[in-house]
Amino acid sequence: MNLFLIASFIIFTSILSIVIRRHNRTEKNRQEQFWEREQRANQVRRKSLDGLDYVTIPLDALPTDVMSQDVIVQDCLDTLASLSREKMVNLAGYTNTDLKLAYGTANITALSQYDQNFTLLAQTLQKWAETLYNGGYTAQARQILEYAVLTAHSDAGTSYRLLASLYDQSGEPEKVKALYQTALALTFPSGKTIARTLRETYSYISPADSD
Repeated sequence: MNLFLIASFIIFTSILSIVIRRHNRTEKNRQEQFWEREQRANQVRRKSLDGLDYVTIPLDALPTDVMSQDVIVQDCLDTLASLSREKMVNLAGYTNTDLKLAYGTANITALSQYDQNFTLLAQTLQKWAETLYNGGYTAQARQILEYAVLTAHSDAGTSYRLLASLYDQSGEPEKVKALYQTALALTFPSGKTIARTLRETYSYISPADSD
């Protein structure tokens, strides 16, 4: 019995040693690839940013007159007015190394700012829509969310969930399914998570809707 235990322990430690060595080798290769890529990225010269998918805010087309005396709404409108004068790009899913390789090291500060501006835009639109929705202005909240998701391409899961809920409440399952497709098409990591949440929430979204 003792010999069996000893043999089992030797086999276990041998297998564990192999697994650890393999993991360390894989991690080492991953680290080497990362630093090699980072080194190449740091040597990329500045490139034009004209081709970026910049987001604009059509304030004249949004319901800025609804609940405009509300403190939260006022804060949202002030933020949007400020953002409308800035450049915004959704760069979710891209690492700094990705951005340096694509646009050059000298552009990384500007790109980071553009992405931060977009994140603030998505958060502000969601807060604005929620405030109007809670105030009974469902149609206006829907208008804001449709701009956020379908035009600005926000990847905020809360915006998708609230918009899907509004579509469902108004008896428009086809629009919920279309929203599901929009989430699936997102190139950002959050896209699949949003799509899975919608599929789990609304039973009429079937696996066939993923095609």
